[in-house]
Amino acid sequence: MSQNPFDALGGAGGFDMNALLQQAQQMQEQLASAQQRLTETTVDGTVSGGAVTVTVNGVGEVVNVDIKAGEFDGSDADDLSDLGDMIVAAYRDAKAQADALAGEALGPLAGGGGAPGGLPGQLGF
Repeated sequence: MSQNPFDALGGAGGFDMNALLQQAQQMQEQLASAQQRLTETTVDGTVSGGAVTVTVNGVGEVVNVDIKAGEFDGSDADDLSDLGDMIVAAYRDAKAQADALAGEALGPLAGGGGAPGGLPGQLGF
């Protein structure tokens, strides 16, 4: 049996494994580049008119928490409990934005975005 079983996949030239490997390598490089940009991009989640702001990077890591001075009494248990709740809410807001950003950047590479099959070169930024 000397016939290549992959001939039907590639037409007259046969199945080109090197081309497939090159495409996979390009996609891997684009994915790494997109992930690097996401780690360098930040978004803010803010609650209570800016009383608490949490900054996360594009992969959802907290990089900063800002609490406006004079908004909370550090000796009052209820205020501290409210502060904790606000930090969580601000983080969730920022994380949702980061997830949307990641979906836009990585979606095409994962096959879930604008181009059929996740064609390379389709990053949104």
